[in-house]
Parts: sequence; structure tokens; C-alpha cells
Amino acid sequence: MKFIKFSDQTIEPVKKEFDEDIIDGSPEQSVWSHFVGNDDRFKSGMWDSTAGVFRGPMTNQIEYCHILEGEARIETPDGESRVVRAGDSFVMDNGLQPIWHVEKYVRKYYVICAVDPKA
Repeated sequence: MKFIKFSDQTIEPVKKEFDEDIIDGSPEQSVWSHFVGNDDRFKSGMWDSTAGVFRGPMTNQIEYCHILEGEARIETPDGESRVVRAGDSFVMDNGLQPIWHVEKYVRKYYVICAVDPKA
């Protein structure tokens, strides 16, 4: 068993490869994986993105997010559009197919829990 305090760790960011999900612009994303456990079924860390429009599919996972910096507009298949900014927290459920619109920059903490594939 571990106790992980993010600020006590020195984590090097990893550039995320997601070309197939980019809709517009040339966004760059980085991930700081602070904790991965339960056979990769639970992940927590920090993520950021520069300006662009891209898909963020929730395939076989549920994600909790807390925005640290910047803002984004998240469009969902039900036609809703929500703006999230520093201080906001939210959950994206399994199967959601959101489209992120980042005008300048956004950074968040995330917690991802893998779920069994939908039958």
C-alpha cells in the first residue's frame, strides 16, 4: 500500500500521441502519471493541452477531472456545451464521446477508473 502526494514527486511529462483524435489545430498534450495501480485499471495524475479541438472518448473508463488552469468548452453528443475553468470539477462517464475546444490552454488533475467493456 502506498500514500502518494503529487507535490512530493518529480514526474517527467510524457507527450501524448493522439493525432487520430484531432479535429482542428495542432494541440499538444502532456501527461504526468502520478499513480497507476490495480493492473493499470486506476490512473491518476495531471494532463494539459494547448489550443485546438479534439475528441476525448471515454471508452471503457470513467474519468474525474479538476481544472487547475485555463479553460475549455466541452461539447457532448446530446448537443450540450459546457465551459469548464480553473476550480471546476466534473465526471465523464463511460461511453461519453466529448469534443474538447481549447482556445488557449487547459491543465487538469485526473482520476481514471477502467470499467468492463459495454456488452
